[in-house]
Amino acid sequence: MSGGHGSGGSSNKRVALLISVLALFLALAETLAKGAQTDALGSNVESSNLWAYYQARTIRGTILKTADETLALLPPDTASAEAIKAKRAEWAKTLARWESDPASGDGRKELGEKARHAQEVRDLALHRYHHYEFGSAAFQIGIVLASAEVITGIAALVIGGGLVGLGGLVMLGFGLYAPHALPFFH
Repeated sequence: MSGGHGSGGSSNKRVALLISVLALFLALAETLAKGAQTDALGSNVESSNLWAYYQARTIRGTILKTADETLALLPPDTASAEAIKAKRAEWAKTLARWESDPASGDGRKELGEKARHAQEVRDLALHRYHHYEFGSAAFQIGIVLASAEVITGIAALVIGGGLVGLGGLVMLGFGLYAPHALPFFH
């Protein structure tokens, strides 16, 4: 009686250990997924803000350019010719600075580069997030399968749970080290 009970108890302990390990990796996957999701949302907001600033610069530049073109159409008279020339030169400098201003990073060129970079960060975080979520699902399925073995005694369930858990580890690995390697997760 004790030999049979010890064997079943030993098997249940192994299953419990597997479930504990899968639960540990599930917690890790969920934490990584939440972090990646937060990174994606933050980068998306940053990108949106930068593109809005870029568009504002474009609109302001178009207004200034239109005003400059309007002044250029005025017939020159000696009294205002110097003032118009000075104003148009000032606007030309402003337009050039709004187009590219490496010192402040607020030119359209720099804003566009920053916005594209924020989009790349967002996309990478989303790729990672998807991998972590699939890993998390695999760990959950592994836990369910291993738990079902305790009730049914079907050893294939614990083996299947362990294999699905390994699949979850593979997904975590892709999320951490090669988020672009699996194109069907994009």
